[in-house]
Amino acid sequence: MAEDALPERLDVIAVAPHPDDLEILCGGTLAKLVKQGYKVGIFDLTSGEPTPRGSLETRKAEAEAARAALGVPVRVNVDLPNRVLMDGPEARYALATQFRKYRPNIVIVAAGRTPGASPDHLQGGLIGEAARFYSQLTKWNDRFAGTEPYRVPHLVYVPFPFEAEQRSWHSQFVVDISDTIDQKVAAVRAYGSQFDPARFARVEHMIRSTNGFHGARCGYLYGELFALPTPVGAPDLVQVVCGSKGALAPVVLPAASGVVSGNG
Repeated sequence: MAEDALPERLDVIAVAPHPDDLEILCGGTLAKLVKQGYKVGIFDLTSGEPTPRGSLETRKAEAEAARAALGVPVRVNVDLPNRVLMDGPEARYALATQFRKYRPNIVIVAAGRTPGASPDHLQGGLIGEAARFYSQLTKWNDRFAGTEPYRVPHLVYVPFPFEAEQRSWHSQFVVDISDTIDQKVAAVRAYGSQFDPARFARVEHMIRSTNGFHGARCGYLYGELFALPTPVGAPDLVQVVCGSKGALAPVVLPAASGVVSGNG
C-alpha cells in the first residue's frame, strides 16, 4: 500500500478487547495525551457484543460518545469475535495490519488475567504483543492487506486492577491524571447499556479509589499505573526522580518556604 494512501500516522495506539476497557484502564491518560498535542487512537479488538443488555448499534454509539468525551480523534474496531477471542495467526494479522497502517510510536496493551471477568482480557494482551512483532515481518504483505512492514518502537502495558496475579514488571510508572479524571469518568458513563446507575456507582468508586491510590503514591490526586517490558531508561536522573511529587500531603516545616533566615 502506498504511503500516501495510508491514514495519518498516530503517536500512540491503545489496544484492548472491548469498548469500555481502555476508558476504565487508562482513559485519563489518553485524554491527557490529546491535550498535550499527541495523536492518539483507541483500537477495540471486538464490538463487546453479545451482552445481556447491549446491541451492536448501541455499543457502537456508546463507544463513539466515549471517544468524544476523551477527545481522542481515532477509534477503530478490529472486528474480531467477542467471547471467543483467541490469540492466533488471524487475530495477529488483523491487528498488525492496523499497526502497519497507522505506524504508531507507542502501543499500549491492556494486560492481565481476569478469571472473575472475561477471558478475552488475557487473550487481547497476547494478541497485542504478538501483533507488534508481526507488524515488522517482511515477505508477508499479502497477510496484512498489502501494507508494508512497520516496526513499533515502544510497547507499554496497562494492567487490569483486578488481575488474578501479582506480577513483577521490569518497571512501572504512574501518569498524573488529576486534570482528566472527570473526562475519564464521563467516558465510562457513556456505556449506559453496561452500567446501570447502581453498577456505575460501584465502577466509579473503583476507578476513583484505584486511581487515587496510584496517584497518591506519587503525590498526585489521581494517577494511572503502567508497566514496561524493560527497565525505565533516561538521560536525566533528576527529571525521572522529580517527575513524582513525593508524598501527597507532605509535612510543611516552619520557615520552609524557600528562604532560610540568617539567624539560626
